[in-house]
Amino acid sequence: MDRPIHITSEIGKLKSVLLHRPGEELENLTPDYLQDLLFDDIPFLKRAQEEHDQFAEALRSRGVEVLYLDQLVTEALSTEELREQFVDELITASKQGSRRVTDTLKTFLLDLPTHAMVRKAMSGVRKDEITLPPEHYQQLHDMIEKDYYPFYLDPMPNLYFTRDPGAAIGDGLTINKMRYPARRRESLFMKYIIQYHPQFAERDIPVWYTRDQKFSIEGGDELVLSKDTVAIGISQRTTAEAIEATAIELFNRSGFKRVIAMEIPKIRAFMHLDTVFTMIDYDKFSIHPAIRERDGKINTYILEKVEGQPYPRITHETDLEHVLRVALGLPAVTLIECGGGDAIAAAREQWNDGSNTLAIAPGVVVTYERNYVTNQRMREAGIEVIEVPGAELVRGRGGPRCMSMPLVREDI
Repeated sequence: MDRPIHITSEIGKLKSVLLHRPGEELENLTPDYLQDLLFDDIPFLKRAQEEHDQFAEALRSRGVEVLYLDQLVTEALSTEELREQFVDELITASKQGSRRVTDTLKTFLLDLPTHAMVRKAMSGVRKDEITLPPEHYQQLHDMIEKDYYPFYLDPMPNLYFTRDPGAAIGDGLTINKMRYPARRRESLFMKYIIQYHPQFAERDIPVWYTRDQKFSIEGGDELVLSKDTVAIGISQRTTAEAIEATAIELFNRSGFKRVIAMEIPKIRAFMHLDTVFTMIDYDKFSIHPAIRERDGKINTYILEKVEGQPYPRITHETDLEHVLRVALGLPAVTLIECGGGDAIAAAREQWNDGSNTLAIAPGVVVTYERNYVTNQRMREAGIEVIEVPGAELVRGRGGPRCMSMPLVREDI
């Protein structure tokens, strides 16, 4: 592979993708902690894994190289020094670094083989897995907490949505500052892959935004429309400040010249731009009609590179079709509405990620089979739709695009 990361569109033929097969982290979900861990329900792990395997096989059958997050992290942690550095950073990010349990937790993780350690970091460490000597308790506080909260290290059940912690743009990527504490450790895995995995290290891969920066940004809001244009959602989980900082880095260090910031309602159902808007062909997009006002308007801010100026020029538009036509140099664009525009079908299928399509080539997308109304509308528009099951996977509120981090696409 000449370039381990190369993404200049949403629709170029997909060559390599990063996935995470869900594991025991889903079995550590209980009703008491669903909200804190950003879930609405508890998926059945066995069935979720079967569905995920079918998703991965659908990609392989079209010639896509499928890489797995846990395997890449394991390969990156190739020395004892790196293993210890990773565990220290993980524990600090988990806010366990100032407690008496810290050393015991660190020893517990480092005593595991590397792959098992990585999987345990993902699935979480329960308190009944570790026996602490009496002197490690912080007296009453720890004794009470042991009775009521079951984890020393929280599980990361959202990890199978690999799109969010890191997003490839051009020959680089953002390693993201996640909005909610439940997901902030996830981008640590991508940091170690980029810095230490032999496929990525020493390749001088630019990082447009880092997990240590102040404002939140997540990959589900980042769409690469063309070799010079990126769309980023101003959403529940991505801030305008992070978008501007990313745009400045792209303008200064890459060939990208334009960032289209699209404001969407900041609610759970529309958590990321790609849950309500995705590119599926040269001139076709899926869209959830509820993100636009009754007159069809949507607040859109175009950030453009200005030679010799430190900050981008920003203009405000409300006609999305016009913005897309101009940015892509097209005479017309087609917006295919989720649920065929029917109010009930659109709300139902958007909740089940009907708009969250993964394009694997121009006009070829992977979707959940359950969103049959939207899938039929896309077929009527000339799109090839590859359906995969998702009855359990969708309980995490994410679809095929959410579950995939494209690493390499062919240019279009």
